[in-house]
Amino acid sequence: MLGRSALLTAGRRFPTRDLCAATHFPMKYILVTGGVISGIGKGIIASSIGTILKSCGLRVTAIKIDPYINIDAGTFSPYEHGEVFVLNDGGEVDLDLGNYERFLDINLYKNNNITTGKIYQHVINKERHGDYLGKTVQVVPHITDVVQEWVMNQAKVPVDSDKKEPQICVIELGGTIGDIEGMPFVEAFRQFQFKAKRENFCNIHVSLVPQPNATGEQKTKPTQNSVRALRGLGLSPDLIVCRSTKPIEMAVKEKISMFCHVEPEQVIFIHDVSSTYRVPILLEEQGIIKYFKQRLNLPIDDQPSDLLFKWKKMADRYERLLKICSIALVGKYTKLSDCYASVFKALEHSALAINHKLNLMYIDSIELEHSTEVENPVKYHQAWQKLCKADGILVPGGFGFRGTEGKLQAISWARKKKKPFLGVCLGMQLAVVEFARNCLNWKDANSTEFDPNTKYPVVIDMPEHNPGDMGGTMRLGKRRTVFKTEDSVLRKLYGDEDFVEERHRHRYEVNPELTGCFEEKGLKFVGRDTEGSRMEIIELENHPYFVGVQFHPEFSSRPMKPSPPYLGLLLAATGTLSAYLQRGCKLSPSEVIILSKQKKAQSKTQVWGGFEPRSEFCGCAKPRSLIPTATDLSL
Repeated sequence: MLGRSALLTAGRRFPTRDLCAATHFPMKYILVTGGVISGIGKGIIASSIGTILKSCGLRVTAIKIDPYINIDAGTFSPYEHGEVFVLNDGGEVDLDLGNYERFLDINLYKNNNITTGKIYQHVINKERHGDYLGKTVQVVPHITDVVQEWVMNQAKVPVDSDKKEPQICVIELGGTIGDIEGMPFVEAFRQFQFKAKRENFCNIHVSLVPQPNATGEQKTKPTQNSVRALRGLGLSPDLIVCRSTKPIEMAVKEKISMFCHVEPEQVIFIHDVSSTYRVPILLEEQGIIKYFKQRLNLPIDDQPSDLLFKWKKMADRYERLLKICSIALVGKYTKLSDCYASVFKALEHSALAINHKLNLMYIDSIELEHSTEVENPVKYHQAWQKLCKADGILVPGGFGFRGTEGKLQAISWARKKKKPFLGVCLGMQLAVVEFARNCLNWKDANSTEFDPNTKYPVVIDMPEHNPGDMGGTMRLGKRRTVFKTEDSVLRKLYGDEDFVEERHRHRYEVNPELTGCFEEKGLKFVGRDTEGSRMEIIELENHPYFVGVQFHPEFSSRPMKPSPPYLGLLLAATGTLSAYLQRGCKLSPSEVIILSKQKKAQSKTQVWGGFEPRSEFCGCAKPRSLIPTATDLSL
């Protein structure tokens, strides 16, 4: 008899169902907690659980609890918490909400991210308004009551396109059990489990099973201690998800089951996998659907629908990819990949859509600057080698002057050498600055962010920006961009729509008074805001793909619906963009492979503008013809 995983592998398709559309039942809450260490994948596991339940025909929402006192993530350094993810309503939130949106294909709201700062601010405001009638305001019951009330209210907010109320709410509690910052939230859920009733609430505890190199033995003691601490705080895990580098042995599973007082089938193993697309498949193979059906009394089948089959197919295809597309990401925060998590995912989605494996090369923009050539020539040459080897160049968003000259050098290189280029937010603004300096001969052109007294302020502060405060003062959230011409590459990639709606996060904009000078020289502002005064999209004439967008399209990218600007970059980098556009933005995977082979054959003797690769390219010394000169980086 075939099991669920075998049925999926065999390619059996189950009809998409909405089993609960006509059946009303109480909201089901799934709390995901973590132990031992943070950063072991609670967000991916929570997202994967939501994906599995959605594949069973249920409507799923998600809430992330961050126990820091900040109101939101808007003012965080990227090195502290990774990227700031922006929602449709302008909420600046933790990057885990990006995982929820991508996995579940939903649109969350700022209140789906609960922080200690938000809760305390809410309680203090109520106290100032006299809502507590003179009572002493305490963590218990006032803080814990607000947490429970917030969760119950937000769980009912529709997040799907059909605007129907969710039926399952997956809640991730950030940090680890035992952290002093998280204690009020743990106490809130200790109380909440009785308010919601047992059949409507379950707790999944994610723990680490380390394997020291000295012994090679998988250790269960950290998990035992973590579960003991959780129970001591009043919560008992219904499922224990064990994270490990390698698959866990059955003896380890039995040991965890015995010492943590759960059945063996309540111990789930998730080892490191080639891609996060594989995680929902691993969970489903271990019977998690059947468990939730019984534990939460869900009116669902034991078998998932077509959605999970698509995930399986996508995960298999990801692992079989052979063709590689190299993209150089020239940024300021390249030491930590989480700083550009959504950018990486958007590129990965696009690469997968055209049957290529992504090779993302992070380049610190400072290392492209001439000052680095003097201070550390090896780093300088290595950075330029990476840039020259790339099939396409991406300059993402950012803030501050540091590293901007290196980004300008990379943009100039992409423009002159006709390398596919995408500039996002600051990347677009710098593309305008570079064009002004080298094509309009405005040598002092700059952004007022970096030089308030510049002679040519091609990028200026927005009128509505308040320079006194930092948090929540930017142009945030989903805004409409109207295409001003039909002759636009990006318009075609968006399906020839008259307008698009994408998420923004910026304080500065292109100076609308100077746009005429740029358009005369071939830099077209093909997309603007609804009033026509704010520049949103640029495209360069006579270039394979030189596009800049003021918005952040990566926040709307989905595994099965890649972002058009990123898809355009990958298509141009693989030499298939023209064919894709000629075919009405439709290209089968087999056609992509054929066209990319043709491109490779044509360009074998035309690598990097005529330079033939030599053995010294692999060393620290940089081939003479690849060293950027003053002529290379200007007109």
